[in-house]
Amino acid sequence: MLKFNMGGCNSFVNNAEYENYVEKALSALSVLEKETGAGNDFLGWKHLPSLTLAGKLVDECEAVRDAWSAKGVDLVIVIGIGGSYLGAKCALEALNHTFAKSLAGKRGMPEVVFAGNNLSEEYFCELMDLAAQKNVACVVISKSGTTTEPAVAFRVVKQFIENKYGKAEAAERIVAVTDAKRGALKSLSDQEGYKTFVIEDNVGGRFSVLTPVGILPIVLAGYDMRAMLRGALEMEKACAKPCECNPAVQYAAMRNLLYNKGKKIEILVSFQPKLQYLGEWWKQLYGESEGKDGKGIFPASVICTTDLHSMGQYIQDGERILMETTVTVEQSNRQLIIEADEQNLDGLNFLAGKRVEECNKMAELGTQLAHIDGGVPQMSISIEKIDEYNLGSLFYFFEKACGISAYILGVNPFNQPGVEAYKKNMFALLEKPGYEEQTKAIKERIK
Repeated sequence: MLKFNMGGCNSFVNNAEYENYVEKALSALSVLEKETGAGNDFLGWKHLPSLTLAGKLVDECEAVRDAWSAKGVDLVIVIGIGGSYLGAKCALEALNHTFAKSLAGKRGMPEVVFAGNNLSEEYFCELMDLAAQKNVACVVISKSGTTTEPAVAFRVVKQFIENKYGKAEAAERIVAVTDAKRGALKSLSDQEGYKTFVIEDNVGGRFSVLTPVGILPIVLAGYDMRAMLRGALEMEKACAKPCECNPAVQYAAMRNLLYNKGKKIEILVSFQPKLQYLGEWWKQLYGESEGKDGKGIFPASVICTTDLHSMGQYIQDGERILMETTVTVEQSNRQLIIEADEQNLDGLNFLAGKRVEECNKMAELGTQLAHIDGGVPQMSISIEKIDEYNLGSLFYFFEKACGISAYILGVNPFNQPGVEAYKKNMFALLEKPGYEEQTKAIKERIK
């Protein structure tokens, strides 16, 4: 069971202040549950764990996995950007062996790689170098099919697969996750005969990890999606409770109270390198949901102890605008004992007989205490271990808390109007048809 602890905030807030924000959070929860707030047509994610476990979606994803396995597919290229890849990337980074590429073939499952999340020419070329040596299939994820980065990637990958296997076979090696009825990708899928999965209109990209957007890549990589959904279901129930015991209410209340006290930046911390992409997924979820109308807690992330040797100085001693939330993993999936050394030149024999993870845990606790003393409030979210069940609980917890938190803040959690600004400039600079006036204006500006 996921647990939330805010004891590291006690010296920064008082009970009356916190109770006031709990009331705000419960009010926001009520708006979310009754679906009466801004963006209420994008709440399809709320009951995905229970609905998906009762349905056939996982079975359908497993059928794709089995069909591609029969073809000997050993590389799956997943194309998407933002919420269309970060959740799956987070799950696979957390669940995969850290050195899986060097231990190729040990699990008997295809390597899953990601494209369409950047426009780096070198990345594309190196991806094609890899694909040339592999038995390839592709999952392309886009509601519209016209978002620039994934559209460019799909054009390149589609052409590669068709050239290598022929159009008929390519149609069996490409699966689209897209809109049910409209859009360029949907039209192409119908034309070419691709297997398709639907992104429902009422689920926005950054809340889509428990839709086919995340489920299909996770299943293709060989992981237990039903366990992940069961973990999410536990949080679906816990985070719907209209009481102060609700962990999403507690987290949303405390982070907004701290924000109101001048803590403008929240750092998500983990002492487990496997959770690096949890921070990336979380940053998009909270950054796009809250950063608007001149408001919002800025989301950042660090992996410790690594980043204690880079960002640690600022966190300990820089401007006091920070709060931290640590994702704590209670049990390691592996064990390694530190042995005694006869010479003891490094002076570490006092650690002999201890597990490496005990050192990691004491570094975590010592860091939290040091940062409290340095003026940085500490919250923590603990899970039992890194596995599918606990990742599912983390995904849903953060999604539900995000909706509550944004409503406390007074913004629509489910739109992202600021995302379009760079696209308009990029299209003008690339001289896209229809942008003639913008092209002229922007070229004058950059002379």
